[in-house]
Amino acid sequence: MCSANYGEVYRQEHGASLSTAQRRVLTAVELCRTAALGGHLEQCDQCGHERNAYNSCANRHCPKCQSLARAEWLEDRRSEFLNTQYFHVVFTVPEQIAAIAYQNKRAVYGILFRATAETLRTTAADPQHLGAEIGFFAVLHTWGSHLLHHPHLHCVVAGGELSPFSVGLIQAVH
Repeated sequence: MCSANYGEVYRQEHGASLSTAQRRVLTAVELCRTAALGGHLEQCDQCGHERNAYNSCANRHCPKCQSLARAEWLEDRRSEFLNTQYFHVVFTVPEQIAAIAYQNKRAVYGILFRATAETLRTTAADPQHLGAEIGFFAVLHTWGSHLLHHPHLHCVVAGGELSPFSVGLIQAVH
């Protein structure tokens, strides 16, 4: 089955549950770098070779369009890393709560962020675990990999702690 057919099959199976925004993303990704979006002529500065290149959709969810931006963002963040290991932790909600979240996004997502932060801080502070205050950040994803409503938080948690010496250095710098 050609990849262009996957979108239509997906729409047939899940169309009733797709939001307008999800439909737009699906269409943009399907049309990305095809004749439907037009194109332009690229020419090599060295040899003069020319080729047709189709325009991209520029949608922030498109894996073709955002791969370079994602790589650049990650490279820029590397300079901000502490010299420690990091852990990826995901917090999600049960399907029944996800249904409630769909209609009450602000309230439920706020609860999810607060519960996640409290859980990470409490667990790390426990002397049986780390016995320390940790640093982390969380990013909300509202769609799963199948483009269905699936709210969850991706957390990046620093695997170390700040010592009194390093805190003094940070305060002296700022």
